[in-house]
Amino acid sequence: MKEASLQVQGMTCRSCVPRIESAINEIGAEGHVNFEQGTIDVRFDEDKIRISEIEEAIRKKGYNVLA
Repeated sequence: MKEASLQVQGMTCRSCVPRIESAINEIGAEGHVNFEQGTIDVRFDEDKIRISEIEEAIRKKGYNVLA
């Protein structure tokens, strides 16, 4: 499993956390959002998911992602 930490911009309240985490889960990755730091730590199988797919899933929910 590969691990990465991404900076997420645009989270305005704690209800953003489950929206982002569920977007990650839907594509087969695991993620834990730290609202205070504005980050998400993700775990994923590199053979099945690319980091760009994780970033795109977050962007589709309306947030900006910085690697």
